[in-house]
Amino acid sequence: MNNVGQLIISGIKGLTLLPEEAEFIRNSKLGGIILFAHNYQDPAQLAELVNAIQKERDDYPLFISVDQEGGRVVRFKTQFTQFPSMLSLSKLDSPKLTFEVHQLLAKELVACGVNICYSPCCDILTNPENKVIGDRAFGQDVETVEKHISAAIRGLQTNGIIACAKHFPGHGNTFKDSHFDLPYVKTTLEELRERELQPFVKASKSRVEMMMMAHLMVDAIDDQLPTSLSEKAYRFLRDETKFAKIIITDDMEMKAVADRYSIEEAAVMALKAGTDILLYRFMEDAQKAYGAINEAIKKRVLLKDDVEAKLNRVEKCKKEYLSDYKPIYIPDVARAFNTQDSKVLIAQLNDQISRLA
Repeated sequence: MNNVGQLIISGIKGLTLLPEEAEFIRNSKLGGIILFAHNYQDPAQLAELVNAIQKERDDYPLFISVDQEGGRVVRFKTQFTQFPSMLSLSKLDSPKLTFEVHQLLAKELVACGVNICYSPCCDILTNPENKVIGDRAFGQDVETVEKHISAAIRGLQTNGIIACAKHFPGHGNTFKDSHFDLPYVKTTLEELRERELQPFVKASKSRVEMMMMAHLMVDAIDDQLPTSLSEKAYRFLRDETKFAKIIITDDMEMKAVADRYSIEEAAVMALKAGTDILLYRFMEDAQKAYGAINEAIKKRVLLKDDVEAKLNRVEKCKKEYLSDYKPIYIPDVARAFNTQDSKVLIAQLNDQISRLA
């Protein structure tokens, strides 16, 4: 199989695409790229970088992805509209405003060639001491989170951005940060179904295109493996939410997994367990994963039928969202930024939020 690179999204080093990065994208038929603050200078530079990446595409364009949630989790700052936290936004109790925020966010991303935003957070902030989620969550109860994530998904996906509901099965009741250690969730299965899972069910009903599997130890689901490597967790996601589209892992280089398994071992375990796409911050590790996947297919550790099913889900999503791809015309990029609509919306949000303070 010569297209298993479609099952990987990787980061790159800088503001421009390096020759060796272009070569790996081309030769592996890589599925996509994730961008960070170190890849961004301004909208025109970002669009040029995306154009360079897409020149290496195969049949369909690459996924170009980013964590641009609003609040404190944003990778692109200069010229991009800076929105308040989702917790602040939800306190206005206006799904219409949440829709408009994500509509504007989508338009700015699309103008630069980005097509995936790892948002919205479906986590419920049930633990006030939780620093990794905190004000990234829309609220502390099911009803609030549900109505705002639905509006966010619509705002993104009706404006050309693939949304990704995260962090399944819910990161809101943890103390540890999976970037640095493996968080443990002691919630019972009944509590998960009544509370944490409900926003993900809502996201599935709202036709979200992706869901992200977190690196969590949830005893009620699997007391042996982190959710990102657990077949039980992926089956639980599919069965409980009726979600049939793409599942992506959180960054496979987070210490919650990377301190316990090798890059190669974890990549094969996650795919075998049920993920469709593996996410890596660094291309060196994406290359290791790519080699391990090919070796696992040769040894029949990964079955071709299962891999084909994953590839089909990726292709279906790309066909729906990216089939009319055209390179970004750089002189047009600036028109999407600092618009009158964006200024009015931000002024409205800030005024309403200040009144609540």
